[in-house]
Amino acid sequence: MMKIIIIGYGRMGREVEEMALNRGHQVLLKIDKDNPEDFDSRLFAASDVAVEFSLPGTAFSNITRCIERGVPVISGTTGWTERLEELKKLVKEKNGAFLYASNFSIGVNVLFKFNRELAAVMERMEEYRVELSEVHHTAKKDAPSGTAISLAGDIINECSRYKSWYRDENNDESGIGIHCLREGNVTGTHIVKWQSSIDTISIKHEAHNRKGFALGAIFAAEYIHKRKGIFTMSDVLGF
Repeated sequence: MMKIIIIGYGRMGREVEEMALNRGHQVLLKIDKDNPEDFDSRLFAASDVAVEFSLPGTAFSNITRCIERGVPVISGTTGWTERLEELKKLVKEKNGAFLYASNFSIGVNVLFKFNRELAAVMERMEEYRVELSEVHHTAKKDAPSGTAISLAGDIINECSRYKSWYRDENNDESGIGIHCLREGNVTGTHIVKWQSSIDTISIKHEAHNRKGFALGAIFAAEYIHKRKGIFTMSDVLGF
């Protein structure tokens, strides 16, 4: 059993709490915008791991507080990762434990693996062009999604003719277009599509609810408990 802190008690925070309890863990504390002083509390100091799903504007500060206080932390907040390298340096300085994922869903991380492997094959198939699309609920703050940006980044790493990504249409052949749509209560859909004049190859993930994200987050928390270092979901899943 782990003693867990939940940082950010919105929809994902509540799903994480339910999943943690179902797996036999204890939720010691829930920190949201109304009680930031609890970072300095006795309960926070007694925790085994923190699970952070907050907002882009507060994520860096939240994670930093955990690392400085010696609490292992996983984060699934997107829209702030321009400071990710800065945070990794702090983890090394403090001999801490940190895991970031743009998406904790097991299925999405399988999609990431397929995406990397397909992009490596397409390095030799210059007749194909790639595009990404993502659909989320209207309350989602960032666009493109962190998952879409991760997919694009992996394609850039594996397929040398792509150098950057951009939102929507662009005539730059070295860029990957990401089409974003916000509608209703859509949990999250991501599609990677490679097209030629002859055919189209697509891989897709569609989330039906947030339980998959919550389960993956608890798997990640269980993984970094009692470990030191910087990790990804590839480590958790053994990819």
